[in-house]
Amino acid sequence: MKRFWMPLLATLALLGACTQQPRRDAAGDMAALIDTQLHFAARQYQVLARNTPADVMPRSFADGKSITSDTRWWTSGFYPGTLWLIYEYTRDPAVRAEAERRLAIEEKEQHHSGDHDIGFMIFNSFGNAYRITGEARYKAVIDTAAQTATQRYNPAMKAIQSWNSSSNFQAPVIIDNLMNLELLLWAAQNGGDAKLRDIATAHADTTLRNHFRSDYSSYHVVDYDPRTGEPQRKKTAQGAADDSAWARGQAWGLYGYTMLYRFTHDPRYLAQARGIAAFVLNHPNLPADKIPYWDFNAPGIPDAPRDASAGAIIASALLELGQYAQGAERARYVDSATVMLRSLSAPPYRAALGENGGFLLQHSVGSIPHKSEVDVPLTYADYYFVEALLRYRRWYLSKA
Repeated sequence: MKRFWMPLLATLALLGACTQQPRRDAAGDMAALIDTQLHFAARQYQVLARNTPADVMPRSFADGKSITSDTRWWTSGFYPGTLWLIYEYTRDPAVRAEAERRLAIEEKEQHHSGDHDIGFMIFNSFGNAYRITGEARYKAVIDTAAQTATQRYNPAMKAIQSWNSSSNFQAPVIIDNLMNLELLLWAAQNGGDAKLRDIATAHADTTLRNHFRSDYSSYHVVDYDPRTGEPQRKKTAQGAADDSAWARGQAWGLYGYTMLYRFTHDPRYLAQARGIAAFVLNHPNLPADKIPYWDFNAPGIPDAPRDASAGAIIASALLELGQYAQGAERARYVDSATVMLRSLSAPPYRAALGENGGFLLQHSVGSIPHKSEVDVPLTYADYYFVEALLRYRRWYLSKA
């Protein structure tokens, strides 16, 4: 028996080594890709910093011109947030100094109550600053912002109203709003009032109940009766049609419920994230490079515009979702995110050094129905791209 088992064990060991070698090679390849992209980001954002006046934030770049915004615009927190992520990797004091300069003009938005976007404004910027530095002054801004966010909570709806009432909507809640719940959940978990968590989970449950179709795709906007809390209409603002699957909306939903599971460990949220991931990854209109069209039901596919921002958000979300999965399921999430990151790291999506106004990624879509920010760079595409690179490096390279 010993003569039989020894050669067999040797053969199995050899087979094991052969099967592990591609994994090591792939890990080394991804490590090199990630380092290259993060070093590029550090250099490219020097260009973006030079192109952006001190009193505004970058927003986009089109027709050879930089487009900026004041800090009241919903994307204002992404540029300083990306700077902090770059600093986390490089520890370059010049990057930190630029991030701190931008936080100084963003800080007043801790009192922003005109819509739901305070989480994007404050948590992506000050949240990363506090996580990386531990400085109490940053946490104070986060705590104030979390309290501000609760001002838009409607107990009848059990949801945070996204936009103010208008001729189009009574009390609209958009799928994007899930992302701002991280601000509330984090603040509650780090010494804040328990009501912050209660509001966040109530909103998540209301969205779970009303925003999704049976195939796990989501509507963009659900309009509520603010007095009764009953949903009145299910519409889109930025998608191709009311019943279509707007790509960035699906990305927000996937990222949002994955994040909610991180804070709550509620199996309903994990199941929802898995369902959304299946919808996205199994969709017949998902291209081979896995960077989605701006809407999964967009007219004109395959000639419809792609949305690099949706691809970056989905990649980052899948990497976190992989942390809550095992075996083949984890491999599918990570492998899909890997394809997305490889795609985003090369032409036509990634810009050349010194070009694209200093932005990292090209070919994102803001809102085609509004003819706004179509096929341009966007700050949030860059943010989630860099976040995904760092997540892969932290969670998967160390285990390869």
